[in-house]
Amino acid sequence: MLHGLTRTVGMIRSFVVLFIFALSGSAGLFADVAKPQIPASRGDQCVEPVEIMRRNHFEFIVHQRDLTVHQGIRTKRHSLAGCIDCHSTKTAAGQYLPVNAEGEFCQTCHTYAAVKIDCFSCHAAVPTEKISQSP
Repeated sequence: MLHGLTRTVGMIRSFVVLFIFALSGSAGLFADVAKPQIPASRGDQCVEPVEIMRRNHFEFIVHQRDLTVHQGIRTKRHSLAGCIDCHSTKTAAGQYLPVNAEGEFCQTCHTYAAVKIDCFSCHAAVPTEKISQSP
């Protein structure tokens, strides 16, 4: 009982601090946070408009995963491998950099959005074979 009360008081205290912080105008300090510099892709255009992909790419990838895993349907349009094929970059020596490496395509946006991804604990973060029309 005492633990629950202590936890509730702590949560209320945190809320009050955040509320005062927001009212004080200090939240404006973060208004000028720079947008991430996203590396250019190698393809001519994405499979969806940029704004749709920024907002919904996770849903596309999960839907594709479900089609593949549950129904055995493999398509290229929203495949994670297709994304990696187009959005990976190469070093001067011609080696692919992982898309989840610091400063690379996936990691740049996910760091900015404070999102932790685990796709690449199972999936390759560099192209394994060419599946798209990108150069």
